[in-house]
Amino acid sequence: MDELIGITAGEIWKFLTGKEKATVMEIKSQLGVSNTLLHLSLGWLLRENKIEIIESGHTYSVSLKK
Repeated sequence: MDELIGITAGEIWKFLTGKEKATVMEIKSQLGVSNTLLHLSLGWLLRENKIEIIESGHTYSVSLKK
């Protein structure tokens, strides 16, 4: 499972490259992964200090750290 989470984290990283930000739903839709795998992979990137999570009302957006 660790390997799949790492691969998905890499796919999220590639998706966000060149974008200012994307919503969690946009990422999920683009990658076609389960909620669980998406959130585990976002947690992986967050723990590695690679992303920022921005809350706006009931929506969460993700951006790469600069």
